[in-house]
Amino acid sequence: MKKNLSVKLIALVLVLAVVFSFAACKNTPAPTPTLTPTPVETTDATTPTAAPELEQTTFKLGHLNSTAHLLGFVAKEEGFFADEGLDTELLLFASAGELVAALEAGQLDAAFIGSVPTITFQSQEHPVSIFGGAMSNGHGYVGKPELFEGLDSWDITILKGKNVASVKNSVQDLELLQLLTEAGLTYGGEGEGKDVNVVYFESQKDAFNALANAGIDAASAYSPYTSIAKNLGYEVIYFCNEESLFENQPCCRQVALTEALETKPNTYQAFERAIIRAYKFSQEDRTKTVADVKAYIDIELADIEFEVYGGHAVSHPDPDKKATAELKAGVVDFGYTNDYDIEAHYNTSVYSAALEQLLAAAPDDAIYNELRAHFEANDK
Repeated sequence: MKKNLSVKLIALVLVLAVVFSFAACKNTPAPTPTLTPTPVETTDATTPTAAPELEQTTFKLGHLNSTAHLLGFVAKEEGFFADEGLDTELLLFASAGELVAALEAGQLDAAFIGSVPTITFQSQEHPVSIFGGAMSNGHGYVGKPELFEGLDSWDITILKGKNVASVKNSVQDLELLQLLTEAGLTYGGEGEGKDVNVVYFESQKDAFNALANAGIDAASAYSPYTSIAKNLGYEVIYFCNEESLFENQPCCRQVALTEALETKPNTYQAFERAIIRAYKFSQEDRTKTVADVKAYIDIELADIEFEVYGGHAVSHPDPDKKATAELKAGVVDFGYTNDYDIEAHYNTSVYSAALEQLLAAAPDDAIYNELRAHFEANDK
């Protein structure tokens, strides 16, 4: 009897020792993690299993009412942001000016902003940098049916003697002025006696809505306004990708505060990995991509399909530094702003690091390798 009791006492002591040992381990403070970026380990080409410590986990992304910003929509809807440790909120704004103001006020961590307004804001010493892409091409001008009566084909000269609604400080407006100049047509405001009267509005939505007025004959349009215009009986005058001047024209860019990109590299690399993965997804699953866009841009699925996959636009994450620098030259030449050094406002390291981290986990992935080749050709 005594022997059995001794055995039981010894067993009880051993159990308590183990319990207290685990409790002691649980209460031992964990070492402070370092913030040095490290490659992301993954089990396949899409889902990371480990990520470096993020400087922040909440993230606010600003966008416009455009299918052009689908990479953000897909990254959110497919859970790529969450996979990367980011609790990301997407916020809708009406214009580039509002987006930049929100960045500077600390209300946004990143935004999809048109390349031309980004360039002009940078030249005015706003502390913002481009660190990735969102869309190339995908915009143009639309006009009322009467402009095209009796015509089988047309070009920019159809606008001679007409009133055109445009958005100042936009890539659509710059392209219009470049095409008019190439065609030998003059342009200006009302009463200036020019070949084309350009009427400016604060946003693309306002410019498009102006088509309902009797005094406006044509208007600028980026996606999805071209589809909306066609559904209302308007006709497309031109898509920019069909003009030789605008091959691989960088439209919307990923923009953030310059200081934030420098001080929070892990956070922005996590964001960029999610965006790159969204691009890969968009290339592999069109049906689900269209559905993801529908959650943010409430137009017909067929129109989203056309805007995204119709051949006039490419939603691409690459920073396209060379093309944007070339665009900046046109912005300066046409008087939008004074010249400045764009190098100080371009960060390609975030994108490059994010892409290399994904490639380290999936070295044979065809899409990631295509992105690497594009980066090598267009950003160095």
